[in-house]
Amino acid sequence: MDNRMIHFYFLALLSSPCCLAPVSETFTVSVKSPVSVQRGQTATLPCWLTPSQSAEDMEVRWYQGSDEFDTPVLLYQARAFHYSSQKASYAGRVSFGLKEETSGGLKAGDVSLKLENVTIEDVGKYICYVSSSDDYDSASISLSVTETGRSPLLSAVMKDDNKVNMSCQSDGWHPKPELSWSDSKKALISSNVSFSKNSAGFYSVHSWVLVSSSSEVSCSVGLFNEAPKEARMRQENSPPLQEGSSAGWVAFGLLLVAVLAALGALYFLYFRKKANKSKSGNDATDGAEITSNPEENEPLLSTTTWQPAALLEASKNYENVQLVDTGNELIKMKNPSDDMKDSLLRDNINAKFPDGDRVTCLTAVRGSPGFSSGRHYWEVSLQSANVDLKTSWWIGVTDKHKIPHDESFPPTTKNGFWFLSSCPKQEDTLHFSTEPETFIYVQSKPKTVGVYLDFDNRNLSFYNVEEKCLIGSLAAKFTGEVFPLFNPGKGDQGTMKILQRPAQDQSNNTEPVAKLQKAEKDQSDMTENPEEEI
Repeated sequence: MDNRMIHFYFLALLSSPCCLAPVSETFTVSVKSPVSVQRGQTATLPCWLTPSQSAEDMEVRWYQGSDEFDTPVLLYQARAFHYSSQKASYAGRVSFGLKEETSGGLKAGDVSLKLENVTIEDVGKYICYVSSSDDYDSASISLSVTETGRSPLLSAVMKDDNKVNMSCQSDGWHPKPELSWSDSKKALISSNVSFSKNSAGFYSVHSWVLVSSSSEVSCSVGLFNEAPKEARMRQENSPPLQEGSSAGWVAFGLLLVAVLAALGALYFLYFRKKANKSKSGNDATDGAEITSNPEENEPLLSTTTWQPAALLEASKNYENVQLVDTGNELIKMKNPSDDMKDSLLRDNINAKFPDGDRVTCLTAVRGSPGFSSGRHYWEVSLQSANVDLKTSWWIGVTDKHKIPHDESFPPTTKNGFWFLSSCPKQEDTLHFSTEPETFIYVQSKPKTVGVYLDFDNRNLSFYNVEEKCLIGSLAAKFTGEVFPLFNPGKGDQGTMKILQRPAQDQSNNTEPVAKLQKAEKDQSDMTENPEEEI
């Protein structure tokens, strides 16, 4: 005899004539199942008595699983809630709810459970148990909890016979999402779809497919009955491969739209753990490669990861970079002075540009000092007061002591130029100076770019400072001293600002984390203040 039967017999004794207890009508417990809700939201599990009658003098017990009758989620008895035996994880989160606004509540037999701030751990079967002095009944409801993950990350590598190895990855889903491929003409079938689950209960999905070259390929990831998240990649034509060279075409795409906040520390640690995995490869472009962090046997060439700790570590090596003035009449610049904190750079709107609308080395500027060892970090703001975000720029390093004043000179990694740049005609695109070209597709362009040069490890990384995330990295074969590189481009009103930090706020790997965070906030605040016109 289970606990419920013993409990009912006890109530039956109380209902004997000598006890003068009121006799209730018989009833059936009705429910509406299943129920699905987004993580962090409030769920109502509908449960009511048929025929309708008051449940104010009845016992209502909500519990999970047949073996948890004595540790209820909610217990209402003798016109009061009882918490002494309540399951600890539900404390302060449960109460009676309404299956509909006009239900009448407990007086009309509505004993629905209201569960607030739903978590992944709340998933499962709930039993609604109601007993009176002469009857009892129960019914079960299934609760599912969903979490919308990150937008897919696309990457692609050109293979033999004009084939492209496309890879798609997305993290942070619950339950397992569905993934589908398509090009501009039809759905694509992939037999390679894998899932993994982290300690916080969130799923990652990864898939890859080999396709022929096409104008556009998309990957969609989503949950059943919800609109999926999609990333599309526009493929650029590349020159043919030379014998003995590495892969001749590299491109990858990223579209971010979802919230990054409120995922929790375990979620971020998960991504950091994935980011620490690296892959050296034969798919690097000549003179540079895009840093990758795929899982074993995955054909990913590159990825973008959440790395606040890496950015903080980089900022410990802050350098106050200044501009080298060569008297170039095509640009205007100012270095810090008594009345100006930062170095300012923009194109000369009154100049006649021999290279037309193109952005070339004619407007490029070298920074100082140069570096031949160690780790160095600096930041460049692309936002100005009262004007739109700057849309034309280069930011990176060069090994040229004197930048060629030649509009036909190709500023590529092969020729000693490693930089990230905007694509003014493509709002969702950034560009690496690799050869062939590498394009990065982003939801929004950064307001401040952090540049981290790890000379000894031959690595150059670019960060979105406001979002504290890695944009991308280049592994470069530096052959000597390199210098900061800037190009204000042309055709917009924005001013490029090379941010300076007070000497006492710079660090030689000895400053505490709190001080570094304050310095980053101060620099972010400075970008909101009007600057001197140049």
